[in-house]
Amino acid sequence: MMDFLMGEDGLENVYAWSIPVHATVILAEMLYSHVSEAKLYNGKDVATSIYLALMNFGLDLVMKVFAMGVMFFFYNHRLVSWDFTVWYWLLCFVITDFAYYVLHYVDHHSRAFWAVHITHHNSEYFNLTTGFRSPVLQPLYRYLYFSPLAFLGFNPWHIMVVYAIGQVYGTWVHTQTVKTMGFLEYILVTPSHHRVHHACNIKYLDRNMGMCLIIWDKIFGTFEKEDPDTPVKYGIYPKMPDNRPDTVLLYEWRKIWKDMRQPDLKFSDRINYLFNSPGWRHDGTGKTVRQYQKEYRIKKDGKNKVTQKITDV
Repeated sequence: MMDFLMGEDGLENVYAWSIPVHATVILAEMLYSHVSEAKLYNGKDVATSIYLALMNFGLDLVMKVFAMGVMFFFYNHRLVSWDFTVWYWLLCFVITDFAYYVLHYVDHHSRAFWAVHITHHNSEYFNLTTGFRSPVLQPLYRYLYFSPLAFLGFNPWHIMVVYAIGQVYGTWVHTQTVKTMGFLEYILVTPSHHRVHHACNIKYLDRNMGMCLIIWDKIFGTFEKEDPDTPVKYGIYPKMPDNRPDTVLLYEWRKIWKDMRQPDLKFSDRINYLFNSPGWRHDGTGKTVRQYQKEYRIKKDGKNKVTQKITDV
């Protein structure tokens, strides 16, 4: 098993093993959707997901030598050397999963990175192919989040192998066909948790950022359980005007460019439009997710108090 995961061959082994598995489960879900008339799939939507996946894969190949070079620079100056035991692989998996959580958190809370990540969220469908709806430009910076792990003594190839395994699992949670996973709901990111993550309901925004382990969300306060009283609505708000490939890829970048070109802006405001939270505006007319959710909680608490008073009477 250790030999299967070692080096660049380990990364290729993971992807080679996952391809027939992905194909099988996707076809099974498509068949279920057709037989049950659940309407989980849309042809144009699947085509968009494939287009984005291929774009991401192509850029990943272009960046591979440079990204691994940076990571190996840190690995060659590492603080610690490890024996490649089971505990090494387990720790590598856990710490890589945490690094992804940090990456994902930043993608949702800084507008330039949200402009990259938004392509993964704009679909109004939620199925296994949504897992391939990749943030195309992420390979340009993803390795920066994993480089500190290499500095701590984890071999970059091993980091990417466990990250690839996490990606495989992360694809499988993009489904509406699995309602609950029992006690695993307390440990893993499950389909239920990830449905929340893809929702555009105010209550669910910027929640459940983990790829494999849900513990990071529970530790850092970004966890939200799927509520049967609040059905998930998929996609982004406001919706994109169309699903043309250039619109999907450049939608938020065009909005950022328009905001930054406003006349008489201070330099700091232009930087804020690029890196501050989505929704921020220099004149105070915008609302971030945190502001929307604060208003949502106040409104909900007010309704609960009114209901309680009526019940008491």
